[in-house]
Amino acid sequence: MRNLPPFLRMVWETHRGYTAAIVALRLVRAFVPLASLWIGKLIIDAVVRSAETGRPEWRALATLVAMELGVVTLGEMLARAGALLESLLGDLFSNRMSVRLMEHAAELDLQHFEDPTFYDRLERARRHTVGRIALLSQLLGLAQNALTLVTLIGTLLAFSPLLFLLLVAAVLPAFLGETHFAALGYSLLFSWTPERRKLDYYRLIAASDKTAKEVKLFGLSRYLTDQYRALADDFYLANRSLAIRRGVVGMVLSLVSTLGYYAAYGTIIYRVVLGRLTIGDLTLLGGTFSHSRTLIQGMLLSTSELYEQALFLEDLFVFFGMRPSIAAPVQPAPFPQPIREGFEFRDVWFSYPESSGNGERATRNGDGEAGWVLRGISFKVAPGERLALVGENGAGKTTLTKLITRLYDPTRGEILLDGRPLRDYDPAELHANVGVIFQDFVRYDMAAEENIAVGRIASLAPDPEGSRGAIEDAAHRSLAAEVIEALPERYRTMLGRRFEGGVDLSGGQWQKVALGRAYMRDAQLLILDEPTAALDARAEFVVFERFAELTEGKMAILISHRFSTVRMADRILVLEHGQVLEEGTHDSLVAGGGRYAELFALQAAGYR
Repeated sequence: MRNLPPFLRMVWETHRGYTAAIVALRLVRAFVPLASLWIGKLIIDAVVRSAETGRPEWRALATLVAMELGVVTLGEMLARAGALLESLLGDLFSNRMSVRLMEHAAELDLQHFEDPTFYDRLERARRHTVGRIALLSQLLGLAQNALTLVTLIGTLLAFSPLLFLLLVAAVLPAFLGETHFAALGYSLLFSWTPERRKLDYYRLIAASDKTAKEVKLFGLSRYLTDQYRALADDFYLANRSLAIRRGVVGMVLSLVSTLGYYAAYGTIIYRVVLGRLTIGDLTLLGGTFSHSRTLIQGMLLSTSELYEQALFLEDLFVFFGMRPSIAAPVQPAPFPQPIREGFEFRDVWFSYPESSGNGERATRNGDGEAGWVLRGISFKVAPGERLALVGENGAGKTTLTKLITRLYDPTRGEILLDGRPLRDYDPAELHANVGVIFQDFVRYDMAAEENIAVGRIASLAPDPEGSRGAIEDAAHRSLAAEVIEALPERYRTMLGRRFEGGVDLSGGQWQKVALGRAYMRDAQLLILDEPTAALDARAEFVVFERFAELTEGKMAILISHRFSTVRMADRILVLEHGQVLEEGTHDSLVAGGGRYAELFALQAAGYR
């Protein structure tokens, strides 16, 4: 329950006016049941007196009935007004939580997103906390019912403390049982989070436009369905066992509650027969005990549900409590404009966290220590220099780009920019001066102009129309213009099949659009990771004719397996097992007869 105070602060900060009004309405509604029961008692007593004396008390009865009508009508109006405000507050709160989840996720390190444990936590935060405004309604309803219960219990105590003791004995076991099973229910869902993500994944790839071809051609449908069915059945069996136990225990405890109610009811009838209580008192106390029992049972159920939902809030607060390890220094050094000396790697060693799902291969150092992706890397990149990274998959090429962009920090050694450690600069300023096009670039289900503008998305915000010239220029230079001009609404055409009217592109067409992002970015360092992997030979040739234009006056790091691309670089680093094996120009490396020459000869042989 420690999660409730910070949750309530978040709700209060969402909209103070709505929250205060909801609390006020609940407070007034708490007295409606007692007022209604008390007026009912007065009506019964007035009717009995009228029958006994033969003189009807019409005026008093009319007044009492009108009062009860007013109380009931007021209660209904307050309930509807409260439901409206809670609905509006719920929408605001859900929107605010979604924004906070997105903003906080953006602050976290890349290593978090390569950690399956992080994804489990993020999935629980998304699934179970965005709609948690219902928790506020439950909490306020619980407080309202508690206040109502206090007034009713006061009435019972005024007439007979024994009735109060019977009430407690009737409902306490149910509370303990519900709380126990609420904890077990949360534990089951928590432990099954990875499997539930698998269920979502199987369901997605079994019926997706991106996987439909392979699913059909490889006959994967039955396999995926069987995998889903097996997991779903296992979860059902685990949940069924818990549900049966909860139902049986709940049935027994409900019987205890019923026996307590009728014991109290018999006590009231006994006192009425002896003349110690009036018929009106019988109505009041019977109604009070029945309403109190219903309230307490509802409160116990609400408390167990509140406890269960508060457990799910733990995932939200744990997620919000996560902090990035890569952050801006308190007093960051001014980012050099322009960069004068360039980047320097000094004896850089790096290993990914054990839980990371990154695909780079770990190696062993001289002492046999496992886990190193990079081992003692040292080199420089000068302003205006084009550097190519060559090596087999897993040699550490992409990891180097993650380090130079400070998506990760080195495990050992340091990276300098203009002679200062990269840690001295604000990462946001570094990212603003770096343009990266990865081989696995994102295909955004957005308009074509947005897909290119993400290279410098800030250009769209102040003047979307004014940025069109820069977007079209970038599209022409990356050869994406010929693709976009053929689309139904040209630059306003939605790309991808996720939304209505969307048009999907081929791999090569998407890659031209992604290259347009590099031309949009006014960056001092350009990193191109396999930028032409999906292009045909003619398009690749044209793209690299313009490569010099794209990188003119800038530092450029190029990763490619195509030596026709690599030979355009000023200098080439050959990586193997996380180390720099060779360094030089294309001609010097070929003449050296080393690993680069071997790889070049193998690739060249394929074209003979």
